[in-house]
Amino acid sequence: MKRKLLTLAATLFAVSLFAAACGDDSDDAETTTAPPATDALAVTEAPSEEMMDHLGDGSLGVVTVESGGAVQIRSLNAITGDVAFFGLPLERAVMLAIEDYGQIHGFEVDLGTGLDDLCSNDGGQAAAQIIVADEDVLGVIGTSCSGAAVAAAPLITDAGMVLISGGNTSPALTSDLAGTPGENYNVGYYRTAHNDLFQGAAMAKFVFGELGLTTAAAIHDGDPYTQGLAQAFADAFEAEGGTMTGFSAVNKEDTDMVPVLTEIAAGGPEALFFPIFQPAGDFIADQAPGVSGLENTVLLAADGLLNTNYLALSQTAGMYFSGPDTRFGENVNQSTGKTAQDFLAVYEERWGESPAAPFWAHGYDATTLLLDAIAAASYLDGDTLVVDRQGIRDHLNSVEGYSGLIGTINCDDFGDCGAARITVVQNIGGEDNAEASMDNVVFSFAP
Repeated sequence: MKRKLLTLAATLFAVSLFAAACGDDSDDAETTTAPPATDALAVTEAPSEEMMDHLGDGSLGVVTVESGGAVQIRSLNAITGDVAFFGLPLERAVMLAIEDYGQIHGFEVDLGTGLDDLCSNDGGQAAAQIIVADEDVLGVIGTSCSGAAVAAAPLITDAGMVLISGGNTSPALTSDLAGTPGENYNVGYYRTAHNDLFQGAAMAKFVFGELGLTTAAAIHDGDPYTQGLAQAFADAFEAEGGTMTGFSAVNKEDTDMVPVLTEIAAGGPEALFFPIFQPAGDFIADQAPGVSGLENTVLLAADGLLNTNYLALSQTAGMYFSGPDTRFGENVNQSTGKTAQDFLAVYEERWGESPAAPFWAHGYDATTLLLDAIAAASYLDGDTLVVDRQGIRDHLNSVEGYSGLIGTINCDDFGDCGAARITVVQNIGGEDNAEASMDNVVFSFAP
């Protein structure tokens, strides 16, 4: 209102001067003529320094948060069902990151009710539809599973929001790391989790170079994550000099794995890589040793099964698992000043357990990146916070050298921001050793 009054006053003043000049018959009347009124309007309407100090050009619209309101973001992770062990640590990481971060320009951050991606395409789509119905939401931390992101990402990004995942790893969601976008890439999608082209290469190098095995087979379940990682392993293993003797698929609901295992056994592989989820992973580990030709085959899995529940199963003793390097040491998140040890202390105190799966730090860093982006893309207009949606993307696109719990974070042109460090751990065996097995690193890969 004050700005409007000043503008009106300036306009009236300019008009009065102009009128006085026109009514003066003296020879020097022109020297007293005021500048055109349009000049006065241009000066008074120029954005203030405070308003100009933000990212974004308004091309995706803005969201306004009135005094007393809150900045709206959402969490979309697998928090029920067979893979809740994977999504719950991510959702809890989002909650703790918001608490540690604090306000944005004096406004609280509201996470709303946690939404469930069900680790499925249908679950991701249904939850995304709920999110985009609320036009105040600026960004979403999720999904846990790549299959859910395939359906959720187009809806969320088309609505001008951003989606930042701490758990998705499928190359299809970002790129082939050589400049070609993946078939499911969407502008406005980012992740702090690694690209599985790195994980496939890590497991291939371990199997061929460390274990000295030259033949292998792979099983997936058709999910973008499982199929993408199985293919990444196969390609990398052959590049190392190994031979793939089989590449098969199962259904997520299958319980009898003998037919597909018999098919795999015909090739006589020395190693079998099955980067799938529970419960299908339970049955493969249980039934494989009983299939003729697989009695001595080394069993390998990935981060979809790298959790304390699976490691506690007797049939998984001795298995190898690839996944993100969680040896975070003294890494500090630059936005909150917290270390991984700070996070774990609060996590264990509040929920009475350690995170069951390895991507909790990725979820924490994804959240602080989003909050930083909102802060950089917003400004105060009186008592109102104005957030530029394009500015959020501009900030994330420029992230370089960011210090997170997972290490140094740099975002590339296709939203891959995560550290590429991968480890292989071996399951010690036994329910009491499940947590220790998560840290039983036998191979490291850091390209």
